[in-house]
Amino acid sequence: MLSSGQVLDVMRQMLIVCIQIAGPILIGSIIIGLIIAVFQAATQIHEQTLTFVPKLLVIALMLLIMGSWIYSTISNFTFEVFDLMTAF
Repeated sequence: MLSSGQVLDVMRQMLIVCIQIAGPILIGSIIIGLIIAVFQAATQIHEQTLTFVPKLLVIALMLLIMGSWIYSTISNFTFEVFDLMTAF
């Protein structure tokens, strides 16, 4: 049986893994969004697809570049959780 401290530790590790995985992708999307917002404000072009397509491309590119690291991070965390479950 897991103690409440061990459960909280697993939850803390889960949140850290989620932030590590989602953080760079969200930051990249925010940066592209800000760049495009400045461009739209300067040129007064207010087209919705102008923001959507570049964000989609940046996110897809980041997932391609970081895909193996994301997979290894998630699989390492999963193995740690399964090891913890088999210990009890």
